[in-house]
Amino acid sequence: MRICSLSSVRNRIVLGTPLPFSVRDASRMLLLARGQVIANETQLEELLLRGALVEVDELAEAMVSKQPKKPPSAAQALARLPQDWERSSLDVQLALSAAPAQLAEALHASTDQMLGLIDLAPDVALSQVVRQQEGGAGHYGVDHSIHAATACLATARYLGWSPMEQRRAFQAALSMNLGMLDLQARLATQVSAPTARQREAIREHPERSVALLSEAGIDDQDWLEAVLQHHEQPDGSGYPSGSSCITELAELLRFADIYTARLSHRARRPAMSAHQAGREILQMAEASPLAAALIKAFGIFPPGSMVKLASGELGMVVRNGAKAYHPLVAALTNSRGESRKSALMRDSARGEHAVVALLSAQSMPMRLTDARIVSLISAHA
Repeated sequence: MRICSLSSVRNRIVLGTPLPFSVRDASRMLLLARGQVIANETQLEELLLRGALVEVDELAEAMVSKQPKKPPSAAQALARLPQDWERSSLDVQLALSAAPAQLAEALHASTDQMLGLIDLAPDVALSQVVRQQEGGAGHYGVDHSIHAATACLATARYLGWSPMEQRRAFQAALSMNLGMLDLQARLATQVSAPTARQREAIREHPERSVALLSEAGIDDQDWLEAVLQHHEQPDGSGYPSGSSCITELAELLRFADIYTARLSHRARRPAMSAHQAGREILQMAEASPLAAALIKAFGIFPPGSMVKLASGELGMVVRNGAKAYHPLVAALTNSRGESRKSALMRDSARGEHAVVALLSAQSMPMRLTDARIVSLISAHA
């Protein structure tokens, strides 16, 4: 029985309505069967304090059996985008944790949800990759899979790949680390170097990921081959087989995997800026058109990047400009660094508003909520 905490799925609980999953105590004894209700906030808090658990497989079943609802308006969808993104990220986690019998269906359902949110606000999706938070509450392995998949999708669209090829790229990236998701999460917070056993698991994870996908009924050979090869190198120095004959999709997965990992904080190293990560990828890739396309899809200063302008104003990039170094910036402060009530849009192609420095989110005089970021970026899409 695979379980997760009730607190991690709190946003799926509607008080007074039938539960789509069972609730168990810390010793896994049944407290509430599926279909029973949590009557009020007091009862819910009591369950959370007891360390209540739910079954992952029941969560996955509930996810794929949801009935379609009347679509919200564009304004409504944007307003609830942060909550929907968080919910969809959880659905990805449940899909990647599902038993083989549910894995394929859950993976397709969560892909549909994520692609819908990305289509609603593509630049917001890029900002999610760029603005990875140190010590976030999510599962690192799952979050990284979503970030890499988003990067692959953006690159595939930049290159003009067909919708089917775009979806395949997204799903291959989403599932490429299926065989080591929990290990990824441990390594992200592990100060010491990987142990011999961990190194072995890392080396074997492409084959394990393919085995799990195949067992689930995934038979798309291009997808499976890309997952198998995503750590191979053109010179044959990669793993698991040391092959030098690598598919285009596998190469894209490798670059997206490295690029998005560089943007995340790890216990053994700080996060890189998008500019630094892009430069490293281009140096590593030796002028690969796929690496170049990935960097161009994000931009030198991707949406969500915090920057300082020549005017002294501090702001956030909301959209790439006509040229790589000239993004559109929402100036959030005046030239003295004092917060503005309303952002002013600045075209950094103008000399007085040129980007002169990349900043960390911590260096800004205000904290930007997810809702504010969505509002700033979507207003200038």
